Amino acid sequence: MNLSLLLFLVGIFGFVLNRKNIILMLISIEIMLLSITYLLLIYSLNFDDIVGQTFAVYIIAIAGAESAIGLGILVAYYRLRGTIAVDYRPPVIDTSITFPVTSVKKDVKKIGIKNYSIYIINVSEPRLREKNYKLKYK
Repeated sequence: MNLSLLLFLVGIFGFVLNRKNIILMLISIEIMLLSITYLLLIYSLNFDDIVGQTFAVYIIAIAGAESAIGLGILVAYYRLRGTIAVDYRPPVIDTSITFPVTSVKKDVKKIGIKNYSIYIINVSEPRLREKNYKLKYK
């Protein structure tokens, strides 16, 4: 029981202290799940009950499937964002082309979502109309 409790506490501390790296958070969750499985195995051996050992095998199989799904989600997240850090902030992109901006609408009244719409008018150069530009954001 002491080893299982120690593993569970290591998993909790790892989850709390490594809030920036998703992989370490998943590993900490797996350590907590395996400590509970170990505790279930020890108690089933003490009472000579095969049901606890069967449940432990099921828990290990589910933990493996959970890890595979979690790593698949991490790969998709990395391809989308370029990083696996939790507190991701996109870089500020500066463009060298300037163009007139009439207004910037901030629709935050009804549901609390910030929607920035930028309207461009009087663009005389055709190269400015053909490209999609990324603007500075904070």
